[in-house]
Amino acid sequence: LCTDNMTIYQLIEAGDRTPALFSNWIGPRYNAGTLGANLLRDIIGQQNPFSYPKSIHTVGDAIFSAGLDEGAICLDYFAGSGTTAHAMINLNREDGGSRKYILVEMGEYFDTVMKPRIQKVIYSKDWKEGKPVSREGSSHLFKYLRLESYEDTLNNLEVERTEAQQQLLDQHEGFREDYLLRYMLEVESRGSASLLNLDRFADPFNYKLKISTGSVGETREVNVDLVETFNYLLGLKVKHQDSIRGFKVVTGTVRKGNSQSGIEEKVLVIWRNVKEKSNEALDEFFQKQGYNSRDMEFASIYVNGDNNLENLKVDTDTWKVRLIEEEFMRLMWEDTEV
Repeated sequence: LCTDNMTIYQLIEAGDRTPALFSNWIGPRYNAGTLGANLLRDIIGQQNPFSYPKSIHTVGDAIFSAGLDEGAICLDYFAGSGTTAHAMINLNREDGGSRKYILVEMGEYFDTVMKPRIQKVIYSKDWKEGKPVSREGSSHLFKYLRLESYEDTLNNLEVERTEAQQQLLDQHEGFREDYLLRYMLEVESRGSASLLNLDRFADPFNYKLKISTGSVGETREVNVDLVETFNYLLGLKVKHQDSIRGFKVVTGTVRKGNSQSGIEEKVLVIWRNVKEKSNEALDEFFQKQGYNSRDMEFASIYVNGDNNLENLKVDTDTWKVRLIEEEFMRLMWEDTEV
């Protein structure tokens, strides 16, 4: 246990790596004012909109106390101002570790506080009034993903309905609500971007959604990363991805079936703009890359657009070709038991 003002770092220096009882930690290093709000203000500047962030040492000591050593992964699903990421970066600086973090945040200060804070502490360890004091940075990379929100889904629903149908719905409020829930989402809005417009998979690198800008009612079109989304839907552990002569190629492994045994299968995913890369071009590319050789040992090969890759198989090949569109739709909408 830590006593008086002794911190977990002092215990480490003394050779004692026993995690401390958090409630016994006391001292100025856990002051949320000087080492939370003031620290963040020095990093972001005077326009910092986030109030009462935790002390960087409170989080850092808690990470060690939880046993998150040099190769651990920390999940913070209320990331706030990004103190967890900052603490992990600091700990890696101190002991040369490779700890990783996953942050989840839905507040508006993601763009104004959390992301710029992480970017800045990577660039420099010390900041004052929004400017770097030193050039003691870190070799560090982070990726951030924006998930489609409920409001984004509504903004992208496109309804196909005649004027007479609309008038009928306007006249019967009770029926309208039941109709919207049971029929509209299933039939009338089937081709909407949020519900997967499979025709647009012909050009998967230009799939767009209308995203709220923050102003009431205003939206802007942004590209959706279908490749990344499909990787997550498959549960694909990506080993390598590359763009080769107009084809986007992803290789990795997935868990075999629903097995909990840990057995994994190799998977190949090929994306293309169907209007630019015909089936003949796909066949030629597939053969030149040697994907039909026994050395590759893929269990499944996913391709967008109708194709004839199955015709390239020889008797000894065991891989199966699957349409990305069909698998995407199944994984997005299939019922699962919880």
